[in-house]
Amino acid sequence: MADIAARLADLDWTAVERSLWEFGYARTPPVLTPDECGELVAMYGDEARFRSRVDMERYRFGIGDYQYFAAPLPSLVQALRTSAYPPLAAIANQWEVALGTATLHPQTLEALLDRCHRRGQTKPTPLLLHYEAGGYNCLHQDLYGDVVFPLQLTCFLSRRGVDYDGGDFLLVEQRPRAQSRGEAIATEQGELVIFTTRYRPVQGARGWYRAAMRHGVSRLLRGTRYTLGVIFHDAK
Repeated sequence: MADIAARLADLDWTAVERSLWEFGYARTPPVLTPDECGELVAMYGDEARFRSRVDMERYRFGIGDYQYFAAPLPSLVQALRTSAYPPLAAIANQWEVALGTATLHPQTLEALLDRCHRRGQTKPTPLLLHYEAGGYNCLHQDLYGDVVFPLQLTCFLSRRGVDYDGGDFLLVEQRPRAQSRGEAIATEQGELVIFTTRYRPVQGARGWYRAAMRHGVSRLLRGTRYTLGVIFHDAK
């Protein structure tokens, strides 16, 4: 999957970094091809590829379902996870400096996962999510243990306006002593949205502070929607 690495390397990472600092998220042009998106969607019915399935309504997470991939990850997912991590780690470490933390994120995904495994976080976290008409995902954060990488990404596998309507990607930022700010992002097949896992640094009158962010999906009005979520830290 060297081609995935090349596609990611060709992204305008300066623009990605600028958007992450300013808004807590960044959109890319399509990275996956329609055929690759279809390949991932077709995996959803293959139970052997997954370690667990979650019915969102059962846990009051929303309406829909998702499945966590089992190890080894599909080569396409592994390539995205491995190749996207280093430039995001560089941004994440700049965030840690701004916030004055003592955290330093490793330069490679392998080193991050080694840190996760030493803390008992050994289960892979990339997942496929599936929604039908009326489905939605409540606002949440993907935290699975003590080790948390501050950025993650979602790849959109279905065609807006063809396979489904509605179902915007949602981000809500909590601001101190102010009302929360929301973003609704209508996405295209194959593109990535890179966004903060838990909080982002924001420049205030007294220096940098943490602005907590949560993400979700608005109600699907028609059709079927699939997405790939790539979280870099593993779970307990």
